[in-house]
Amino acid sequence: MKHFVTLMLVTSGIAGGWLLRDHFGGSSSTVPVTAGPRKVLFYQSAMHPWIKSDKPGRCTICGMELVPVYEGAKGVDSAAAGVVALTQSQIQVVNVQTVAARPQTVTRSLLVAGIINENASRHRVLAAYVDGRIDSLHVNFMGAEVTEGQPLAELYSSMLLQSEREYRQLTGDLRKSTALRLRQMGLTPAQIGVLDHKSGDALTSQILSPVGGTVVEKNVSEGQYVVAGEKLFEIADFSVMWFQFRAYEQDMPWIAIGQTVTVTTPSLPGKSFEGKVTFIDPNFDEATRSTKVRVELPNPLVDGHRALLNRLYADGSVKIEAPGVLAVPKSAVIQTGRQAVAYVDKSSGAYVLVPLTIGRRGDKLLEVLTGLVAGDKVVTNGNLLIDGQAEMNRSFASPATSAPSPVRALTEAQSQTLADFVKVADAMANALATDDLPAFNRAGGQAEMQAGSLIESLRLLREVVPGLDGLDKARHLQNEKDLHQARVVFHKFSMAAIHVLEPLREAEGMPDFQVWECRMVDKVIDGAPKFGYWLQTGGRPGSNPFFGSEMQDCAKEIKAGDKRP
Repeated sequence: MKHFVTLMLVTSGIAGGWLLRDHFGGSSSTVPVTAGPRKVLFYQSAMHPWIKSDKPGRCTICGMELVPVYEGAKGVDSAAAGVVALTQSQIQVVNVQTVAARPQTVTRSLLVAGIINENASRHRVLAAYVDGRIDSLHVNFMGAEVTEGQPLAELYSSMLLQSEREYRQLTGDLRKSTALRLRQMGLTPAQIGVLDHKSGDALTSQILSPVGGTVVEKNVSEGQYVVAGEKLFEIADFSVMWFQFRAYEQDMPWIAIGQTVTVTTPSLPGKSFEGKVTFIDPNFDEATRSTKVRVELPNPLVDGHRALLNRLYADGSVKIEAPGVLAVPKSAVIQTGRQAVAYVDKSSGAYVLVPLTIGRRGDKLLEVLTGLVAGDKVVTNGNLLIDGQAEMNRSFASPATSAPSPVRALTEAQSQTLADFVKVADAMANALATDDLPAFNRAGGQAEMQAGSLIESLRLLREVVPGLDGLDKARHLQNEKDLHQARVVFHKFSMAAIHVLEPLREAEGMPDFQVWECRMVDKVIDGAPKFGYWLQTGGRPGSNPFFGSEMQDCAKEIKAGDKRP
């Protein structure tokens, strides 16, 4: 095994030499060697091309001998590899600072707003079980604090009084059946248990509170006759309140049952209350892309009343932690659209561009899913200047490129994705042409998803497809409230879609569609160009989505290869 590894290393070294031969000006036996000594331009490390010297030596990183780069040779282009080399003086001037990526706790304070409501599971309506008369009230005002089992009123009911007397006189099964009837008339087991000791002269029975809480409604007065089913009292338990807020999709990776939430309200300045997340609604609201989160808050008594009032507006701060994840400071990451990158210090003044996949975003730190390992030194200060230098290096080092080659053929999956996208884009145009706003919103929701699938699919092509970033920005459609706003967002979407699809019209596997033109878009959309375009399918006459029923037939078809203004 040891001999095999040695052989592989030697073979790899020989292969590496052949690969680097052209960069460093080497020649094969088929190329005649120019007579006379060749001039050495500089010496460069084959493994770390940013290490250069004007004299022979060894690489300061790997220790390999520097290879001479002769006149007429180009060496290894470090700029093409995303490497920016700075001198020590440049590093000091730019004030480059680095920090090591390492596992640590990512924290975030998620600020939310919501409403404090009563605990709905502890709200009770107390109704009369039998017909009768309210002889007296033990609780005669709204807002009274009561305990479970506390007497609320004295009820005279001839039917209830007769059943009580029968219960005291009966035994055995008849007594049990009478006790069940008394339960149906509103007496509690405790009240039934003491009937044997109740005075025979007593004419009333007590109505007891079924729960502890606050009387929020009193619908009876002393002397009032009531019938079975009539509401007498309404009691709410305010000892534990519900703070409910909306959490959006980007917040969901952070929120979990049991998290602590600190709640403040303008009605109690300077005071805060802490509770736990007890419920996350699994049903997302399609319009707002959010869901409800419930927090249970203890509500203490202060001077005889509850501190938190019902239906108060409140602010919340969710204490969130993601412990032990690979993270870097926010300043280390450069976000360019969807792509996040960082520059890693490779020592000796070399900084390498590394693409990252970002996870959860904290207040000061970002979780890194891919691109870095623990110990990588990322640039936290000066990285924007390094990125600008890298862009300049690429501009100067890269030769002028010709226009991207046209796409020749599409895979079956790409063809189907395009067909689905064209179908929903046609549906959007047809809906606006017939002034059908609900149909446009339905098609717009589908178009957003189909555009995302299309962009991902076309990025896999070997050839460059222009306009994908523009379509990505224009595809985020919302439910529009009126036709005018729908036409504004459709114009941006349609122009971006045409920019992507038109160069593909001649590709093999491309679905059939037509491009139509309107020359008066600026009349209906402020700031828009005069010419606007949309696509249709099925070969039907052009139906103008920008004017709808006002000018439905004002359209001109643009054939493949036709020049557009």
